[in-house]
Amino acid sequence: MPMPWTYRHASKEWRAFLDDAKERMCLESDNMTYTAVDAVLQVFRRRLTAQQGLDFATVLPTVLRAIFVNNWDLTASPAPFSSRLELLSEVKQVRVNHSLTPDNAIEATAWAIRRCTNKRDFERVLQKMPDGSDAFWHVDVDDPAELEQRII
Repeated sequence: MPMPWTYRHASKEWRAFLDDAKERMCLESDNMTYTAVDAVLQVFRRRLTAQQGLDFATVLPTVLRAIFVNNWDLTASPAPFSSRLELLSEVKQVRVNHSLTPDNAIEATAWAIRRCTNKRDFERVLQKMPDGSDAFWHVDVDDPAELEQRII
């Protein structure tokens, strides 16, 4: 069996994702962007069971998959989804003393993730997630082509 594309090109995928997220969030550094993205992933992850989280992780590129599962407390019960404003507040509380997370962190992360994942796979896995998941990863765009997968 050949090596999966996402493993062979993990750095290329990560760089493309990080550049998209950084530009969309208008952040100045990779570190700031990583911090915001990691916080968004943690907040979403808190709303999933372990199996749901692993199912979600399977559609992410390699580096994002690793960030998503890193330091996950599997003993915690899933939290309910709340309003976008409350979720954003929770995102901003992750590493609060080192975070310059912008108000569009969830939307920008969703936008960048949608550009680096297979749309059918991403939508399929979202259908298996708890209510509120689809809204969490929803992105409004004028042109759907804007969300087409960049790296195939």
